Amino acid sequence: MSINLPWLLLLLVVTVCLQTVSSYSNGKVTDACSSMEPNHGHHPSTKPNTYAITVDKKTFSPGDQITVTLSTSNSGTAYFKGFLIQARNAENPEAGAVGWFSVVDGRVSQLLQCGHTKDSAVSHTSDSKKTKVQVIWRSPESSPPSVQFLVTVVQKYKVYWVRIPGPVVLQAGVTPGPPHPTPTHSAAETTTPALLPGPFSSSGCGVRKSCIQDPVGCDPKTDPLCFFLSFATEGQGVLFELSGPASGYISFALSFDKWMGNDDVYLCVRDGNRVEIDAAYVAGRTHPVLTSKSFLLNMTWRLSDGVIQCGFRRNIHIPQDRSRFDLNGSYYLFMAHGRAENGLVHRHDRQPLITSSQKVVTGPPENLIGSRSPLLMKFHGAFMLIAWMTTVSTGIIMARYFKNDWSDRALCGQRVWFQVHRALMAVTVLLSSVGFVLPFVYRGGWSRRAGAHPYLGCTVMALAVIQPIMAVLRPPPDSGRRYIFNWMHLGVGSIAQILAVVAIFLGIHQQALLLPGPWSTGVLAGLVVWGVVAELVLEFHSRGFFKLGTGDSEDKDEILSASSDTHYEVRFKLNANLCSE
Repeated sequence: MSINLPWLLLLLVVTVCLQTVSSYSNGKVTDACSSMEPNHGHHPSTKPNTYAITVDKKTFSPGDQITVTLSTSNSGTAYFKGFLIQARNAENPEAGAVGWFSVVDGRVSQLLQCGHTKDSAVSHTSDSKKTKVQVIWRSPESSPPSVQFLVTVVQKYKVYWVRIPGPVVLQAGVTPGPPHPTPTHSAAETTTPALLPGPFSSSGCGVRKSCIQDPVGCDPKTDPLCFFLSFATEGQGVLFELSGPASGYISFALSFDKWMGNDDVYLCVRDGNRVEIDAAYVAGRTHPVLTSKSFLLNMTWRLSDGVIQCGFRRNIHIPQDRSRFDLNGSYYLFMAHGRAENGLVHRHDRQPLITSSQKVVTGPPENLIGSRSPLLMKFHGAFMLIAWMTTVSTGIIMARYFKNDWSDRALCGQRVWFQVHRALMAVTVLLSSVGFVLPFVYRGGWSRRAGAHPYLGCTVMALAVIQPIMAVLRPPPDSGRRYIFNWMHLGVGSIAQILAVVAIFLGIHQQALLLPGPWSTGVLAGLVVWGVVAELVLEFHSRGFFKLGTGDSEDKDEILSASSDTHYEVRFKLNANLCSE
């Protein structure tokens, strides 16, 4: 079955365009409209804030405009990165946003729709540092008697103030009722993590606790490069221990499958000279969303020589939090690590370590086996390596250098060289087609972080499909236009082979393949050099620069030919003499 190239390219473009990225730095925070609390997974700051909200009017009539200003204190040392401004009914702040806004400077602020009212809130457009923002609020025709402006201010990811009360403005000629108190947010009581007296140990793995180790069998107590996760049931809870070398964070997740998404995640994030232990939930291939960690008990941590370690205990059942999985269930376990900045974790540095099978967390202790390279991606690499480093090279050599030598030999009605060439090229297209599909199956779409590799791969696949189509439509050997096909067949094939080699070199460094380096690059380079040398030797031989085999081979052929002729001549004369007698 042939592939329609334009439709394939259109499908890939649509797939790329449909990919979304969850980010709060762009101010698209409509999820926080009701509570006005950023979903950062931390508690609001209890320190006095240095921000002021002012208005240019104390009273208003329906349809009036009021200029609202958010600014820092006069000290000039404070700043803010994010904000969310709303106007609420002062008598009932929980009733939702009132009126609508317009922006003064579209570079720093933007309009949001909260509830059913368009432009009923204002937020930031980027995480740049700001000291002052001005917006204009317009009162609706059915305005409440009194309106209060509320603002949430984010100084940095972990430092923010929620629903800072601003001034109350009164509707002219209307007597307001008693105002409801504005809800205040204070830091919830949580267990302060304690410092670990020493590193974790693999002692008891498979006996008292279940363990995942990378490399297999490593001990975090003696090996600073050991990634380690253990868990053991203790009464109505499970004790987790996590350790690994990382610059910013280490984490693990419970998942129903081997795909990122709908996972229960736990992170140990380095914050200066201490470790912050967080709980999160991943809805898809997006940034983890931090959630409440009040259920985490007996938290401990340790930092030493670039190794992050943390431990905690959580109950088996947490019915009040739907994002927390029941530990009596069976899950795949993920381990990942990467960089962190201001408490915000970045994409993992390497492909996560994923257990080969599901595990009941509260089940019997065992040593679990995992891999950082999915089986589908291993097959993808193997198929592409065989196709473009073996079968295609051999097929080209057969057509280029064995055509004349095997011109008088036939197989199934066709010349042997052509049959071998066609079979090898068909195998190349087949392996490439299967290998091409596997990454899309694994990723569930287009990979935005694979660099130029997928683009080169798509180009190679398209050229590989064009080649047999051209071969089927080629003119007869005695046609005057045959040379056009010959040059196009040679050109397209050569370009495809060169791009395939480049794509393979880029592919061996992809996270999902995880080939050992740097010698894997050297082995691949050796294969390329071997192929080039083999073709050069055959090319020089075909042009007569040297001969392969013993130097007397032609003389032997002439001697044998002469001897055979002499033999037949003697037999002929002998038979003639016998006949004459």
